[in-house]
This record gives sequence, structure tokens and C-alpha cells, in this order.
Amino acid sequence: MTSGEILQEKYEIRPDPQALTHNTSDPSQNSKTDVDYEPHPEKSVPISPENERIVKAITNLYSGSASKEDMEVYAEKSVYDDPWSYCDTRYKIAGQWYGLPKIMASSKTLKTEILKSTPTEIIYKQQQEYTPRVLHTSKPVNSLIILSLDENGKVKYHKDLWNEKDYSHEGLGKILKTLNGDHLTKITRPPGDL
Repeated sequence: MTSGEILQEKYEIRPDPQALTHNTSDPSQNSKTDVDYEPHPEKSVPISPENERIVKAITNLYSGSASKEDMEVYAEKSVYDDPWSYCDTRYKIAGQWYGLPKIMASSKTLKTEILKSTPTEIIYKQQQEYTPRVLHTSKPVNSLIILSLDENGKVKYHKDLWNEKDYSHEGLGKILKTLNGDHLTKITRPPGDL
């Protein structure tokens, strides 16, 4: 087993997106797959100051900060998993965040809703507005962010779900995601001491 597979086995959380996000008070807000990833900040559950610091660092990264301080919320051996990439170290994860400002003219977190906050996990909805450098047309994107934490309060597994389906870790999709995660650092060049 690779270190990423070991981390995945131990720390990956596979929540039921429909159960977590289904809008029962206004079902018209659900997508046709019964998920509602649009954040409603007023419905957030309480969050500890430690977990709030982690969410702030992660939203800073989504907004293009790519700072060493924000990157330090990740454990050195950690996983980032989204539809485009699979990274199994903090350095490779930094490659993703340091690349964001290169392809986006701007990226800003519009709102979040905390769904769950415990000493070992944070799950929240996020609305991010992306403006690609090429098109200069802004688009808000809703997603479900799942963070698994270790005993030191560091992020060990970061999953970003864009739709109701969880990710497969098999086949061609996994190979392409891993290639992206493994090689993007050659282009984005994050600091070597991450």
C-alpha cells in the first residue's frame, strides 16, 4: 500500500451527501439528485476556535492565499482529493493551491455553512466564486468540504465534493488525478520546505 492509500484507509470520511445536505424545508432548493450544497450560514452548527482557524486557513487557500501559514493546517503526510487531483503529501497539496492564482484571475469564498465540527472532523458547505484568467466571467460553485483531522488537529484528509457522488479511487480517473497531483508541483513550484 502507498502512503496515500494508508491515509485514505485510516482518515477518509465517506458521508452521505443527500443525508447531510437535503433541504427538507424547501425541497425546490435541492438538485435533481437531492443535494443542496448551497451554504446557509445562519444554519451553521457551533464550531470550536481551533476548527474555526482550520476552516479560515482552508477558505484562504481556496481564495488564492497559497501561504505557508495556511498550508500548515495540513499534516506533512495528508491527502487532498477532488475531481481533478489526488495528492498524498502537504507539498503536493501546496502544488494545487499555489497553482490556483495562475489559472484564476480571482477566487473568493462567498459563504460557508458548518454542518459538523468535532475534534476529528469538519464538514461544511462552501460557495466559491471563480473568475478564470482566460474568460474573466465569474461563476459561483457550491461544494461539500470534508476534513478529517489527526490527534494534533492537523488535516489528514481533505475531500472536496462537487456533486452527489463520492470519488472512485480506481481506474483511469484515479490515474489521471494522481498524475495531476504528482506533477503539478513542477509547474507551480511551492516552497520546498512545506
